[in-house]
Amino acid sequence: MEIYLVGGAVRDELLELPVKDRDWVVTGATPDEMLKQGYKQVGADFPVFLHPTTHEEYALARTERKNGQGYHGFTVYSAPDVTLEDDLKRRDLTINAMARATDGTLVDPFHGREDLESRQLRHVSDAFNEDPLRILRTARFAARLEPMGFRVCDQTMALMIAMAEAGEVDHLVPERVWQEVQRALHEKEPGIFFTVLRDCGALESLIPELASDQAMLDRAVAALRCAHQQGLGTEARFAALLSPLAVMKSGSAEKRAKRLKAPNDCSAMARLVAIATPVLESSTPLTAENILDLLDKADAWRRPERFANLLDTLGCVLSSGNTGKAEQLRSALEAANSVSAQSLMAEGFTGKALGEAIHNERLRRIQNSVHSA
Repeated sequence: MEIYLVGGAVRDELLELPVKDRDWVVTGATPDEMLKQGYKQVGADFPVFLHPTTHEEYALARTERKNGQGYHGFTVYSAPDVTLEDDLKRRDLTINAMARATDGTLVDPFHGREDLESRQLRHVSDAFNEDPLRILRTARFAARLEPMGFRVCDQTMALMIAMAEAGEVDHLVPERVWQEVQRALHEKEPGIFFTVLRDCGALESLIPELASDQAMLDRAVAALRCAHQQGLGTEARFAALLSPLAVMKSGSAEKRAKRLKAPNDCSAMARLVAIATPVLESSTPLTAENILDLLDKADAWRRPERFANLLDTLGCVLSSGNTGKAEQLRSALEAANSVSAQSLMAEGFTGKALGEAIHNERLRRIQNSVHSA
């Protein structure tokens, strides 16, 4: 039995980057042997074990054979006769197909170190085209490593284009797509993820609205870059990405979010940005009625933290001449929040009349806020 450190830990160590997670491959062993040594099996589709002390993952060396479409269309074979090189060959990129033995020896059968030095993202073998998720993973690594000069090599890009043209991306499970998108939104240059997908033709299947219009993609990438630089959360970054869809048919951003299986908070933020953007980008000055309508639709009264997040997102989405309107909304909310339902109830308002009185008083205070700005 031999144990090797594999994948990202080896790559990041060679790049002198912090190593976050360590994964291990075990050759020449059986599940029973692992269990006898105190490892706990956790893998359902193939044997993966947790170390009894460190709880790091140790996987038995395995091979995969394509037997269907999409991410799940594989038969996995794991046995003591599977070699380390067999296991590494099934991986996506050469820079992820390196291993380090316990004595420190680097095992690099596919020249990943050379590609690290030449800053190339290159597929290990033609088996790359058996898993369309690898298109997204490659784009994500491009987004992560672009600041260090990495790019997708021509041969791998050609393979990704062929896969997209064959419709492989259409077979991806939406939940898996969202996982990659969410991770990509937090990479070093998140916009690169989407431009790589556009260049290989995969974005047409995932977010066709951005794939078909270069100007819209440019605006999306710029808004996303701003949200990244501001350190905003996932929902803000995702809404910034979809913000150009605000000029399209009503509800386009929210529908795209749902098709991508985005979580509810991300879908809601995309919807709110799409609602607010046309109003705030209009050449017509904001009225108190406009402002109150936006506050109501955003449920700013009960969701003040989300509304603050919305304003931060709009700061990245709006054109430079209109960013001040987002601050108008902030001031208006502060003014309207001073309305006291209890005071109005003391004046005798109840039921529907109370709701109307609150609305009218909020409108009056927002008007005063707008006039004094």
